[in-house]
Amino acid sequence: MTVPALEIRGLQAWYGESHVLHGVDITVQPGEVVTLLGRNGAGRTSTMRAVMGLTGARKGSIKINGVETVGMPTHRIAHLGVGYCPEERGIFSSLSCEENLLLPPALKTGRPGMSLDEIYAMFPNLAERRHSQGTRLSGGEQQMLAVARILRTGAQLLLLDEISEGLAPVIVQALARMITTLRQKGFTVVMVEQNFRFAAPLADRFYVMEHGGIVEQFGAAELQAKMPVLNDLLGV
Repeated sequence: MTVPALEIRGLQAWYGESHVLHGVDITVQPGEVVTLLGRNGAGRTSTMRAVMGLTGARKGSIKINGVETVGMPTHRIAHLGVGYCPEERGIFSSLSCEENLLLPPALKTGRPGMSLDEIYAMFPNLAERRHSQGTRLSGGEQQMLAVARILRTGAQLLLLDEISEGLAPVIVQALARMITTLRQKGFTVVMVEQNFRFAAPLADRFYVMEHGGIVEQFGAAELQAKMPVLNDLLGV
């Protein structure tokens, strides 16, 4: 039996006194693209942050490729081959595009990260802007850079938080092509998305969150049948 790339069971998490996750269960198989849907405040970003050990207290189980990580610090979780792209992209403004790309160290995952040539083939915009300062990049280029930087490390499980938010349609299309390419290369992707039109054609499966828990889950084949439920839960 295949070991899931990510297996979350009974996950509870807190920020200080605030109890933000209430028994989340999620399973993601290697090579899958899974999207977490839900309104703002439903707990999607908190779930991503909890996987990386970036919330306060955590209870329950989070296994990455079969390894229990609930007691681990963030840097050790990353070294299991996890790349997290948060909403705030974290581009270093004083560094060029290429210097930002070269910054993260390779993880000891046994799989090399993508070379600069591979990344520039996937993101031609970044090749053109390789010598531009981080702050001179457009929002879309910064988003591409934030994702590309993770791919340099050798991470195979990618946690992408709202990567399409506020970007021009042409950039969103480029990001959609990127997700498709990453799936073909065998990456596992978990996305938090508000943009349903972006996420719908890309994901193999969907989880819907509300009030810090999972309220619905279904595969891509069931998407049309689930639209009335999604309209109620999300106002899609």
